Amino acid sequence: MTNVLRYAAFTLDPAGGNPAGVVLDARGLDDEGMQAIAAEVGYSETAFVVDGSVRYFSPKAEVPFCGHATVATAVALAERDGPGEFVFSTPAGLVPVTVDDGLRATLTSVEPHVEPAGDLAEVLDILNWEPTDLDPDLPARIAYAGARHLVLSTATRQRLADLDYDFDRLLAYMLERDLTTLQLVWQESPTTFHVRDPFPVGGVVEDPATGAAAAAFGAYLRELGLGQPEITLHQGDDLGRPSLITVELKPDDNRVRVSGNAVPITAPA
Repeated sequence: MTNVLRYAAFTLDPAGGNPAGVVLDARGLDDEGMQAIAAEVGYSETAFVVDGSVRYFSPKAEVPFCGHATVATAVALAERDGPGEFVFSTPAGLVPVTVDDGLRATLTSVEPHVEPAGDLAEVLDILNWEPTDLDPDLPARIAYAGARHLVLSTATRQRLADLDYDFDRLLAYMLERDLTTLQLVWQESPTTFHVRDPFPVGGVVEDPATGAAAAAFGAYLRELGLGQPEITLHQGDDLGRPSLITVELKPDDNRVRVSGNAVPITAPA
């Protein structure tokens, strides 16, 4: 029987953060087997490790990269083998991850890029947002740092809290554009943001903590000239699973660093 570890990522509380399944030895599992395990576990993603390669499956499909499952996998390996640096070969590319003595993991993204979002009328209608709900200081973009995310910023915290969208329509919209999540953002300060990530592509209404989107968001801020050396993202508060994600931007490296803790879940969440 395959041993599936369970971790909550981007938190120190097993009841917070984003749960991830981790299979540290996935040798012998084919694609169908990995997909079946991910569906049975039921978390937004489960990571499967085979000789340094990592693949990520949501309950519905494989995804190219998953930040919170990467953090969970690195912490699981550090608990087994000791802290240090790991390099994961993922479908999105090589992802180095460092785990310190406190079991805090820092991943370095693949090379990011940012592109125009195009017309927003359809997605705003799906979200039940008005154009006036958007923050003009943070214009919409599609950002990539391992997976594609549409970044939409709202002018108020209340608009972010009132998430009510058409699941099937958003799923179709995202599949057509090869989007992994939407990243909905409210700016509290230049270094502090609150985010929510609808994730119908993965078969869930919302992701509680999204490391891949956090990396993409760091690239987005840099593209707009708003990057800071360190940025804090609060996610999952509206779901009752508070998560804390740290994003670091280095002046001499286009890649984005994303840090957070992960703790074991002793029983399925």
